Amino acid sequence: MAGSLFLGATGCGGDEDKGGPREDYKVVAGTQLCGGNAISADAAKALKVITGATRFEASGKRYTVAQGATDFVEAFGNLTVYRGDICRIYTPRGTPDFDLRVTWTRIDEVATSAPDPKFTVLKMGERSVAAADKAYIQFACRSDKLAGSSGAGTHIDLGVQHWAVSEYPEDNVKALKNAYATVAHSFSLAMAKELRCEKNGGLPAKPVLDPA
Repeated sequence: MAGSLFLGATGCGGDEDKGGPREDYKVVAGTQLCGGNAISADAAKALKVITGATRFEASGKRYTVAQGATDFVEAFGNLTVYRGDICRIYTPRGTPDFDLRVTWTRIDEVATSAPDPKFTVLKMGERSVAAADKAYIQFACRSDKLAGSSGAGTHIDLGVQHWAVSEYPEDNVKALKNAYATVAHSFSLAMAKELRCEKNGGLPAKPVLDPA
């Protein structure tokens, strides 16, 4: 997915956020991450498939879907800002490191080119693809929060990516693809609701994992 592989802002948690250990460090369940309304029970189970963990470093206070939506609204119409972080997910201290990044990208039109062969195309939103280390869901948003979007609207590409992954179990590719798609769907739906996108951006209430 062209234009989706980026990231530069600080994430939701991690000791590096303030250059050292966080005073408010704690460990929480998956459903409590990123503001508490971003990860469904199904997505929390999917996080276990992806990370092997059921508990995670608590998100920093400002790294939530609500803040991600606010950033998107503030950037809407600004041609120099078209992407941003929503959250990052880390396994707890003392466990194998894992860095999962959730991002948004504003795009001008629906992608139509064939994705890389490692991706499976799914039947969600305008375009959804999942690989064994990432997934992207593209959906349309018309909202009273977005000035000028009542006509053609805008398009959002939400990505969930395992940062700096070098390899993954080849015998678990389908399960990983489904897990990444489930997490990406949960964040996309939460983002669409937070932005008040018309008809939740056309996203289904539950993830659809059947190949398109």
